[in-house]
Amino acid sequence: MQEMSRSGTAGEHRLDALIADLWWRVRLLNTDILEEEAKAGVFDPVAPTYPLLALNLRARRDNLVATIGVLEQRAKSVAEAA
Repeated sequence: MQEMSRSGTAGEHRLDALIADLWWRVRLLNTDILEEEAKAGVFDPVAPTYPLLALNLRARRDNLVATIGVLEQRAKSVAEAA
């Protein structure tokens, strides 16, 4: 019984670490987006001259944020079950 408890706790820590790492990557992507926008001098994503790389980075960031939301819900349900 105790091993299950320890395993659950280790799993929670791994999930928390994964979520923290993904948030760090989101911050990196935000920085990269800002740099691309500054280089191009275009900050409006709907502008025809908006950098393609910045659009791709935005999509990647948005996907990560959605994934983080799912993982945070999972972490919350695991914590409530414990």
